[in-house]
Order: sequence, then C-alpha cells, then structure tokens
Amino acid sequence: MPEMTFDIRWPNGTVQSCYSPSLVIHDHLATGVDYAVDEFLRRASTALTIAAERVKEKFGFYCSSAVQTLDAIETAAAHARTTPGTVRVLSMTPPSVHAANPGGKP
Repeated sequence: MPEMTFDIRWPNGTVQSCYSPSLVIHDHLATGVDYAVDEFLRRASTALTIAAERVKEKFGFYCSSAVQTLDAIETAAAHARTTPGTVRVLSMTPPSVHAANPGGKP
C-alpha cells in the first residue's frame, strides 16, 4: 500500500510533517491550499481514518502511525484555534499525487 507524507504550516508559522499510510489524503487536501483550522482538521481526520481502515482491511491490523499523526494534528489544532489564520498544505510526497488531483476532493 503506498504511503504518503504531507507538510503543513499552522497559523502561528509552525511547520508540521505528517504521515498517511495511504494516498487517500490527496482526496481530501490539496498542496498550496489554505484551510480554516476546523476545516483542515475535519478533512485530515476523515482521510487518516479512511487510511487506517484500509490498512486494517488489507493487512489485518490497525495502523497506529495514522492514529499518532491524527493525535498530533488534533493537539496542534487545539493550539492553532487561538491564532488567527489558516492551515496551509505545503507539500505532499509523492508529489505526483497532487498533479492527479489538483483541486482535492472535499
């Protein structure tokens, strides 16, 4: 199952590198796009939950790294809500995924 990393910048300028055990994240987020904190959290949470479920279906075990990533994102989002601004998706690796879905699906 292909894996993916994506880098984001929180409203306070902090950059966070995140992991997804599947490419499903590109269906919910797009590189170079700014999202309101709650919208970003909703999209990332949906994508990481789907990714973890796909790993469980395929390999028979739950993906703890997806859960850890989601926990880290939720913690950062709680702090980010106090800072005006948006979350920006800086990059996705492999980058060719973004070219296949430049708008990102909601």
